[in-house]
Amino acid sequence: MLRWSVIFLVVALIAALFGFTGIAAGAASIAKILFFVFLVLFAIALIGGVLLVKKK
Repeated sequence: MLRWSVIFLVVALIAALFGFTGIAAGAASIAKILFFVFLVLFAIALIGGVLLVKKK
């Protein structure tokens, strides 16, 4: 998921460079959403892993 976030960020930067502001804004917002979803899933996995290790 982090890979997709970086891909959309690169697409947004390239689109902004060529002047496609609508596409750049859309790709940047998708990249931001994917990045925050990645952070939430990473935090859940990290907390779950810590709790699983404490149980053993």
